Amino acid sequence: MPQPKAGEVLVRMSAATLNYRDLLVVEGTYNPKLRLPLIPVSDGAGVVQATGKGVARWRSGDRVTPIFFQGWLEGEPDREKLGTGLGAHLNGVLSEYGVFPEDGLLRVPDYLTDAEAAALPCAGVTAWSAIVKLGGVAPGDAVVVQGTGGVALFALQFAKLAGATVILTSSSDAKLAKGKELGADHLINYRAEPDWSRAVKDLTNGRGADLVIEIGGATTLAQSIRAVRVGGTIAMIGVVTGAAASAVPLPLVVMRQIRMQGVTLGSRADFMAMLRACAAVQLRPVLDEKRFAFDEVSAAFARMAAGEHFGKIAIEML
Repeated sequence: MPQPKAGEVLVRMSAATLNYRDLLVVEGTYNPKLRLPLIPVSDGAGVVQATGKGVARWRSGDRVTPIFFQGWLEGEPDREKLGTGLGAHLNGVLSEYGVFPEDGLLRVPDYLTDAEAAALPCAGVTAWSAIVKLGGVAPGDAVVVQGTGGVALFALQFAKLAGATVILTSSSDAKLAKGKELGADHLINYRAEPDWSRAVKDLTNGRGADLVIEIGGATTLAQSIRAVRVGGTIAMIGVVTGAAASAVPLPLVVMRQIRMQGVTLGSRADFMAMLRACAAVQLRPVLDEKRFAFDEVSAAFARMAAGEHFGKIAIEML
């Protein structure tokens, strides 16, 4: 049983959710230099059990969720802040108990379940940064969202909240139909339309999208570059299909003055801003229909690896 030191909080973890990064970590491909042993998984929620000396913000019984980068409280990122990520640089949340700095936690909104709250730290904040903080999406903008994973569905929800038109891509008609129910305005099955940038141009009267949420990586970047408008933005988030993209039309990036914006989550302050927006409209994260118990973690990772999920895969610890 870990014990909280001065300024620390002991949390009984009640739920966790998976990100693609977590899969890479447990497969050993995220960073071969990771120091082991390591507790994986970055996103979770739980209840405060005890506090160390000097902790004034939290009391036993408070429902909390740890922030992803424990050292990135506000401002711009730097090397030190980005070296404090849970589930890779630091031990993650896939345990019965965890100890976190007092500033490394945020209060869970009352209307959310523990599993829903556990979906927020990585996928939620990443999508918030891509759509709102860095993307600056405004009413009437056209946003392309790739896929139906955690970040993608948060991006869909936040883009609609901002008044944008959302074009959702997926290889599954069934998942596209679910995306439609969440508010997606246009649907593109990229298996049926591999040159999907043309469809985006058609849907935007030849202009192109204002923002593309780029999650695929190697096999999707070229299409994203062709799909975005002159002066538009590509939010680089994931490399699900690989990191080494070939045949990328780089001249178009220059000639069309396209902005390639890397997105690495956000700070504690960004997380707080997102929570205020979510609470204002009672926005709920999308959880995969299949839930897993703590002793079914391997099956949860297998579901993510197979790409069978829609939304966040939740592990319920209690």
